[in-house]
Amino acid sequence: MSKTGALLKGNIRQYVMVIALVVVIVMFQIFTGGVLLKPLNISNLISQNAYILILAIGMLLCILTGGNVDLSVGSVAGFVGAISAIMMLKMNIPILPTILVSLLLGLIIGCWQGFWIAYVGVPAFIATLAGMLVFRGLTLVVLHGTSLAPLPVGYTFLASGFLPDFGKMGGLNILALLTGIVASVIYVVRELNSRKNKRKYGFEVSSLTTFIPKIVGILLVLNAFTFSLASYKGIPMVLVIVILLVLIYSFITMKTIPGRHIYAFGGNAKAAQLSGVNTKKVMFWVYANMGVLAALAGVIFTGRLNSATPKSGVNFELDAIAACFIGGASTAGGVGTVVGAMVGGLLMGVLNNGMSIMGISIDWQQAIKGFVLLGAVAFDVYSKSKSK
Repeated sequence: MSKTGALLKGNIRQYVMVIALVVVIVMFQIFTGGVLLKPLNISNLISQNAYILILAIGMLLCILTGGNVDLSVGSVAGFVGAISAIMMLKMNIPILPTILVSLLLGLIIGCWQGFWIAYVGVPAFIATLAGMLVFRGLTLVVLHGTSLAPLPVGYTFLASGFLPDFGKMGGLNILALLTGIVASVIYVVRELNSRKNKRKYGFEVSSLTTFIPKIVGILLVLNAFTFSLASYKGIPMVLVIVILLVLIYSFITMKTIPGRHIYAFGGNAKAAQLSGVNTKKVMFWVYANMGVLAALAGVIFTGRLNSATPKSGVNFELDAIAACFIGGASTAGGVGTVVGAMVGGLLMGVLNNGMSIMGISIDWQQAIKGFVLLGAVAFDVYSKSKSK
């Protein structure tokens, strides 16, 4: 049990946020009379928060480099969404080229901001604040203060479409059910192999009394989730995009040299530089990547609204930053995971959705989210002071 306690203590941020997410879900499930976890609302919850989860992945990498943030992501998302709508509706450009050009535009914007931050030395806060103002203004310019709608069905499919099923079984989506089963098998095999390898190389592992309930609990949650999706329309396309991004960026951050360079940079920039890490290059590509993900979020959000509006993207950056810090990212950098950012984003999403169902005003929603963010950062500061 002492080994288990040590493992829990070493991952206290992640465990506390997961527990908090579960508590919030149960609380709103009771307060909303069971509406929160209805299949229709779960599907809506995914589509409503997908663009924030995508932004949170890129924002996490920025924060890992030393607590830096990108304040321009909401404006970039709105600007790219506006450009994509203009390309399709006014220039008659097909959907696929429009999406590819939109992502390329996001990359160019990210490289532009990364250049000023990494090579000119402009503080990230100032450079991205300037970007927020510039692209918010350009969005108003290109749209002339009006909205563009409706958008082609193929474009909105990314945000509001569902994977096609190959049959129904008792009114349930078979693909969603099979996805839950396959994901469960993959998860169990992965956990068993990870435990075996850790024991092989002498690393500490949790006791069976902790390991088995953890596996069973996650399997129950996973299959309950996919069963809920199967009870409605199946797997949303946007969920597939988010899961792919989580898998890709989790692999990059945890299993690749560039990923380890990001953590090293955030942990101690001078030490990383002396160890041979090209810190300027790391910073540049982190913000270039953020531009691409902001563009993707803009495409998805515009598709979900089925229109491009001058106000698209307002305050997106605040939700993405909050998701990262609530999910366990450190304000000093060098600490945080992609999965943790997803937990933080889901917590914010459940808070928004649950309070909206209960009829709580936007004013109070903002205040409550502010207190949650403050509590998460205060916990981070407290846990670091206790570890010293």
